[in-house]
Amino acid sequence: MAQAANTNEPVVLGEQVDHVRLITLNRPRQLNVISPETVTMAFSPSRTPSLGAGRAFSAGGDLRVFYEGRKQKDYCLEVVYRMYWLCYHIHTYKKTQVALVNGIAMVGGASLMVPMEFSVVTEKTVFATPEAGIRFHTNCGFSYLHSRLPGHLGEFFALTGARLNGKELVAAGLATHYVPSEVDEAEALKGGNAWISPVLTGLKRSSPTGLKITLRSVLISPSFNFASLNTCFIPVREARNKTLAECLKAEFRLTMNILRSTVSGDVYEGIRALTIDKDNTPKWDLLSLNKVNSEDLDLVFKPFEAHLELQIPKKE
Repeated sequence: MAQAANTNEPVVLGEQVDHVRLITLNRPRQLNVISPETVTMAFSPSRTPSLGAGRAFSAGGDLRVFYEGRKQKDYCLEVVYRMYWLCYHIHTYKKTQVALVNGIAMVGGASLMVPMEFSVVTEKTVFATPEAGIRFHTNCGFSYLHSRLPGHLGEFFALTGARLNGKELVAAGLATHYVPSEVDEAEALKGGNAWISPVLTGLKRSSPTGLKITLRSVLISPSFNFASLNTCFIPVREARNKTLAECLKAEFRLTMNILRSTVSGDVYEGIRALTIDKDNTPKWDLLSLNKVNSEDLDLVFKPFEAHLELQIPKKE
């Protein structure tokens, strides 16, 4: 695939190969982050399968767009709305869809991969849903997807942002096929159990508010005690019984309330630390989980008026 894209090149490339429609996300220097233009051009459900130019399938949403529009009311409303519609179409599209992922696939980018009928990964694939690290929540359909994983994998992935390789994705049920590249198997297996250290470090650095919002959005259980994350996770309840449409509506509500700083502006501080100043030292409004007020979090989950909710078909 192309290794670079200038400002005059389209952010999404389309090509017809026999009876297959091939889409390539074309922002390789930005790891194919999903911009408003990307969502608009990929919105047509006739585009399939999909690839990403360069070393990334897609690193997710363009956080700079959110940050730059933080002082304008609902600056990102349209692109967020369209993204959730795109997620819905990918989940429910009738034609065969294939994702070829030989690089980074995170957050919104991963939502273009996991729901497809076939998702092919390699040892170069890197998957994660690390939203809690910037005080965001599990989005783009992943509350629906995570809540249907075996055991408590969904809660674990959502809270820790743990990175998975290709084989781990297939084992977890987040990809359908693993196709190895020509690499030494011993080299690919180096590292052993070294994954646990960065996971624990990431949890400690994550926004306490973001962790609670993430856990609650995955569990969606009103009986859960948020006093401490040291308690054992209860089984995923209501989310497993909710439809895709219900989960997407709840995520849309969370996304907009967080971007509106309904509880705090931690999400923008997280984006600043990660992508703007890149100092990786966010200064959260609240420094411990015990100080996160569950009553305040209720405001983030509060339903909108009917005409302001995400409007998607009731039948799936």
